[in-house]
Amino acid sequence: MLLASANYLALENYKVISLSQRVSQAWTDSALTSLLMLAGGAVAIMGFMSVTAMVLVYAERKIAAHFQCRLGPMRVGWHGTLQSIADALKLFFKEDIVPTNTDKMLHALGPAICVMATLLALIALPLSPTFNIADMNIGVLYLSAVSGLGVLGILLGGWSSNNKWSLLGAMRAGAQIISYEISMTISILVVVLFAGSMKFSTIVQSQVDGWWIWRVPVVGFVAFFIFLISSTAENNRTPFDMAEAESELTAGFHTEYSGLRFAMFFLAEYINLFIVSAVGATLFLGGWMPFHIGNFTTFNAVMDLIPAGVWFALKVAALVFLSMWFRWTFPRLRVDQLMKLEWKVLLPIGLVNLTVGAILVLSELYFFVWNP
Repeated sequence: MLLASANYLALENYKVISLSQRVSQAWTDSALTSLLMLAGGAVAIMGFMSVTAMVLVYAERKIAAHFQCRLGPMRVGWHGTLQSIADALKLFFKEDIVPTNTDKMLHALGPAICVMATLLALIALPLSPTFNIADMNIGVLYLSAVSGLGVLGILLGGWSSNNKWSLLGAMRAGAQIISYEISMTISILVVVLFAGSMKFSTIVQSQVDGWWIWRVPVVGFVAFFIFLISSTAENNRTPFDMAEAESELTAGFHTEYSGLRFAMFFLAEYINLFIVSAVGATLFLGGWMPFHIGNFTTFNAVMDLIPAGVWFALKVAALVFLSMWFRWTFPRLRVDQLMKLEWKVLLPIGLVNLTVGAILVLSELYFFVWNP
C-alpha cells in the first residue's frame, strides 16, 4: 500500500439514515404515521424535481448568455429569476396538440415513462447523510437499471408520433444511450471495485480519507473522464445531442409534442442532468463527504465545519456547470463520429482501465487503502 489508512472515527459524525429506515421504524408504533411520512416524501421529491428543473433552466440560460456576451433573461423578476416560473405556467396552459394518425396511448406514455425513470433514479441518490429516500445495498445496480428506462420513453415518443424525423431521432437516441451506457457502467465499476460495495452510502464513506478521483493514481481520473463523456452522451446533451439535432431533424424525437407533454420531456432532461452530476459527485468526488486528506487531522477538522449538504451541492453545481460549459464550447459530432468515439475509443480505454484498477485493488497500490 502507498500510505496507511487513517482511522475512521470521522465516520461517526456522519450517521446515514434514510426515509425508508425512518418509515420502517415508525411502522411498529403507528401505521398512519408511516403512511404520512411516505406521502410527505413523495410530495417532497416531486417538489424537488420541479424546483431543480426550473433552477437549472434559468442557470443554463444565464450561463449561455454570459458565454456569448449577452445578459440572458432580465425582465421577469430581478435579473430574470422568475422567467422559469413564467415558462412553466405557459407550458402548463398551452394547448396540447396531438397529430392525426398517431398512436395516442403510446404518444402520452412516452413522456410519462421519461419522468418516471428520473423519479425512480432520484430515490437512490444520497443527497446528505440524513436526506435520502432509500439507502439500498444494490444502489449502483438499481440506478443503472432504472436509468435505462428513459430510452423506452424516447423510443415510444418517436415511434408513436407518425413522423419520420421523430422516428429517426428516437432510433439515434436508442443506439446512442445503449452504447454509451456500457462505458459509463465500466467507469462506475472501477469505483465499486475500490469501495467494495454497490451501496452509495458505503461508497461515500469509503472516501473519508480522500476522493477516488485522486486516491487511485491515473485510474481514478481516467474513470471519471470516461464517466463524464458517457453521461453527457447518455443525457443527449451537446455535443452528443444527435437525437434532437434541430439542423437535421427539426426537433428530433419530441417534434410532435407540445404543451405539458413537451414540458415532461424538458423536465426529464434537466433532472437527468442533475442525476448524472450527483452520481459523478458521489462516486468520484466524495458525495456529501468533506474534502479529507488521510491523517491531516487539523485540515480535515476545518473541512468538517462545512455541512455535508453544502459539500454535495457545491460538487453537483460544479459538474452541472461543466456540462453546460461543454454545450457552448464543442461543436456537434456526426452520427458516425459519435459511435466511433464509443466503440473504438472509450470502450477499449475503459476495459483497460478497469483491468488496471482490479490489479491495484488486489495489490493495494493506492493511497489510504479502504477496508469495508
